[in-house]
Amino acid sequence: MPRRRPALEPAVRGQNPIAWSAPGDLYNSRFMTSRLIPVEAFDLVVFGATGDLARRKLLPALYHHELNGQLPASVRIIGAARKPMTTDEFRRAARSAIETHVPASELRADTLERLLGHLRYVPVDVATNAGWSELRALLDAAPNATRVFYLATSPQLFGTVCERIQAFELDVEAARVVVEKPIGKSLASARLANDAIARVFPEDRVYRIDHYLGKETVQNLLALRFANALFEPLWNSDHVDHVQITVAEAIGIEERGGYYDGAGALRDMVQNHLLQLLCLVAMEPPALMDADAVRDEKLKVLKVLRPIASSNVGELSVRGQYQGYLADLGAAMSDTETFVAIKAEVLTWRWAGVPFYLRTGKCLPRRMSEIVISFRPVPHNIFGAAAGTIVPNRLVLRLQPDEGVKLWLMIKDPGPGGMRLQHVPLDMSFAEAFGVRNPDAYERLLLDVVRGNQTLFMRRDEVEAAWMWIDPLIAAWQATRQPALPYAPGSWGPSAAQELIERDGRHWHEEA
Repeated sequence: MPRRRPALEPAVRGQNPIAWSAPGDLYNSRFMTSRLIPVEAFDLVVFGATGDLARRKLLPALYHHELNGQLPASVRIIGAARKPMTTDEFRRAARSAIETHVPASELRADTLERLLGHLRYVPVDVATNAGWSELRALLDAAPNATRVFYLATSPQLFGTVCERIQAFELDVEAARVVVEKPIGKSLASARLANDAIARVFPEDRVYRIDHYLGKETVQNLLALRFANALFEPLWNSDHVDHVQITVAEAIGIEERGGYYDGAGALRDMVQNHLLQLLCLVAMEPPALMDADAVRDEKLKVLKVLRPIASSNVGELSVRGQYQGYLADLGAAMSDTETFVAIKAEVLTWRWAGVPFYLRTGKCLPRRMSEIVISFRPVPHNIFGAAAGTIVPNRLVLRLQPDEGVKLWLMIKDPGPGGMRLQHVPLDMSFAEAFGVRNPDAYERLLLDVVRGNQTLFMRRDEVEAAWMWIDPLIAAWQATRQPALPYAPGSWGPSAAQELIERDGRHWHEEA
């Protein structure tokens, strides 16, 4: 029988507290599997600390770490931005952000006060020397702490920030740098950005963050494949008919118009998020769960993607733009795509002939990210037409909004009256199955940086290999003048995206 847990005592530093979902929740001892690992003392410097990323993601993630007892008492979270502000003003802004973006049921007054006590603020202009001496003086007060520099800034400033870090001798041996995507807008610009970072930080101290890799379902994909005898023997062209990867957003460009119009869906989503998911589906088993072993296998996938050029771009890709984009952008003309659908192929023995359908867009019917492994149909129906249609098995991995795994199977409809087959799912929501709150991806990734674990971060050669595939696709769009086809907000993109997959006798998985 489930029993009510005892009151949760304050976490003792150095212990491994259990990750409770909320005070008063019921739990069952079978599900007490989620344990948290504390970290050593560290200083986290967030450049761009007054920006949207810090407010929506970083500060709430740090709050939850404090709630779970993972942050050392000596940790310091140092905001750095051009805006003139005192530490007290920064703390008030952080309080507002946390109260806005953390559910009220998870807010604890004492936890919030402890976190705010860790915060500091230094006005810093990354393009000049202003504020850097003050930042150095603050960091020098804890010379033995691990230093994490989080660049929540425009990518154009990555090199500038790293140069200043070096010039003011902040790049101690224990220092690491975290950079957000996009890394460049092309292979050439990505190399320039990587070169600038590499002049200060060696590759083993660079963390290129893709928050999709921090999602529970993405890591569970590795567990499903490599910790079970059931799936890996079927994970090939003999048994898999095709793979679908969809990342859908219900919103439009909102406040990101300036950035988005210069990037588009291909650069913003496909080059990083979708290709990383494709790599995890298609890669060969690594020798061990080591950062470079995993990333070596992902790199091999990127290098064997079928090239898309002018000769086949119209057949293998669709561009779209939601109606109303120009009004949202405040412009009279733009051909930037807000929707992309691509038929990709991985040219290996394992995946020969298996298409990977990629799809992403804005103003789609709902926010949803999923990977669908669609297996081949049974070779012969022994039940006859009266039993109903046999639908091929599907394994659906939901990344958002409700992370989990769903395996669609054919079973007999219960009851008398003969054999009637039904297509039904075995459905596991991680939050429901394990009785714990599903942590945000940034929570996992932030402390992986402190621990020095690069497994869920992109390596330089991965980023550049992805651009080597994306650049010719962009060039082919330009050479053939492939237009961004209009689509109605709330639809699944232009009709050409349906035709892309239906030409092959398949359909997009659009489960409500």
